[in-house]
Amino acid sequence: MTSPARGKAYGAGGAPYARPSRTFAPRRTRSAPFLFLVPATVLFLLFFALPIGYAVWLSFRKVRVSGLGLGAGARTEVWAGPENYTDALFDSELLDGALRVLGYGCIVVPVMLGLALVFALMLDSERVRLAPFTRLAIFLPYAVPGVIAALLWGFLYLPDVSPFHFVLDRFGLPQPDLLDGGPLFLALSNIAVWGGTGFNMIVIYTALRAVPAEVYEAAKLDGATPLQIALRIKIPMVAPSLVLTFFFSVIATLQVFNEPTTLKPLTNSVSTTWSPLMKVYQDAFGNGDIHSAAAQAALIALATLVLSFGFLRAANRRNKQEAAR
Repeated sequence: MTSPARGKAYGAGGAPYARPSRTFAPRRTRSAPFLFLVPATVLFLLFFALPIGYAVWLSFRKVRVSGLGLGAGARTEVWAGPENYTDALFDSELLDGALRVLGYGCIVVPVMLGLALVFALMLDSERVRLAPFTRLAIFLPYAVPGVIAALLWGFLYLPDVSPFHFVLDRFGLPQPDLLDGGPLFLALSNIAVWGGTGFNMIVIYTALRAVPAEVYEAAKLDGATPLQIALRIKIPMVAPSLVLTFFFSVIATLQVFNEPTTLKPLTNSVSTTWSPLMKVYQDAFGNGDIHSAAAQAALIALATLVLSFGFLRAANRRNKQEAAR
């Protein structure tokens, strides 16, 4: 009997197997993922990239007025270079608004994240009751639009219509005006804390629920108290969630606009340029200087990007150092 020649494969009955041919996916199948990306790409370009590019283009231009500015050709748009950015950097109203927002953020961010962490730890406790209802009650203010929340709190702050002032007057207690002077920062901060604590609490609580139960059981066997478990296990393990919520809170603080704008008709303490974004809005639609407003908006966006990137980089560096240990 002769053996088959090397290099040939035989199947049942001595019939040689056919070498499998390499098949290629049709071109339509290979391009399907890119077709699914087309709607998102188009929306991104139309409603994000294009407006940003147009705003940057406007920021390098200005309107030149000839004579009295009357008649055809009296107002022409010309190239301004970095002039609008230079004026914005030395604009006292914009700088004062940035300082006010900084003080506002120093109140809002620590208080809001602190309450969110405390509520999340309480809901994650084994002794808590009515956890679904409590979780919904804490989260519900986040579902209220910011303008409506500011209106509700604004009428609660007004001395003439506020039930709190009525109760204080009945008991002969002093009635502070929360819409004037220093208390205004507390009034605005209260609106932001009331509306944002629930969202941050859900983020932190979700991270706590993802921690394996065996970790807590091992700590209990070692004699750790609930307070020690919270401080030494739960909080360190949800540190990435705390970084994320801090990141979102800082961005929201830099973009504060709804609360002071809504309370402005109720008090004279809130100017049209109280925050940087209010200054941009006033210059663009109140003063008609769209080019200066575009430069200010670009600077605010750049500052937000730098702060966010710097914070995330510092947090990542710290995480790598802790992992190396």
